[in-house]
Amino acid sequence: MLIDWFTVGAQVLNFIILVWLMKRFLYWPVLDAIATRELKIAAALADAATTKAEAHRQQDAFRQKNLAFDEQRTALLREARDSAKAEGERLRLEAREAADRASARRANTLLADVQHLHAEIARHTQQQVFDISRRVLGDLAGVGLEQRMCEVFIQRLQDIEGAALATLGAALRAVCAAEPAGLRSAFALAAPQQAAIRAALDALVGQPVPLKFDTTPGLVGGIELSAQGQKLAWSIPDYLGALSSDLEARLAVKVPA
Repeated sequence: MLIDWFTVGAQVLNFIILVWLMKRFLYWPVLDAIATRELKIAAALADAATTKAEAHRQQDAFRQKNLAFDEQRTALLREARDSAKAEGERLRLEAREAADRASARRANTLLADVQHLHAEIARHTQQQVFDISRRVLGDLAGVGLEQRMCEVFIQRLQDIEGAALATLGAALRAVCAAEPAGLRSAFALAAPQQAAIRAALDALVGQPVPLKFDTTPGLVGGIELSAQGQKLAWSIPDYLGALSSDLEARLAVKVPA
């Protein structure tokens, strides 16, 4: 069998051209496409990993924010409860204090009313005693109450002794015509009664005493001598006060505790 070397050579050349053509137009493009695809896949995987990492990071951040929000909400709720409790305590305290003040005001008002009533009763009683005593003395002894009170006051002047006498005497000796001693009475003293009081004071001090007479109905049947800040007085309120104190003392002794 004869070999046609021309045909063999042509076939070999055709094969070489075919291989080159396949490599040139098929193999390298396929490799390039595969490489490009691999790069895209790698980029997609890298992007997916980045996205996944970002998702995890955002999830962790969201979880941390939720924890912080829960803690803040708990703190705010606790603060609100504490504030509400404190405000409630403050309001209760203010209400209690307001109630106490109102109660104190009512008690003070009631006490003032009672004291005013007692004062009115005492004043009325003193005036009644004054009027009754005036009528009794006038009917029984023919002596006016004013005259008897002057006699009692003069007797008190004469009974002063010791340090009280020295203090009152010094005050009376210190008065002058420009600033005389004052004698107030609940009634207008007649001239004989004024003369009797002047004589008693002069005898007490040992010299004439400038004296000014005034009428003060508020004394409710009484006489008051004042000089240089020193006072000597006798009145129905003083007398009734002494009687009341003596009566309360006696009742305290008789009534068991």
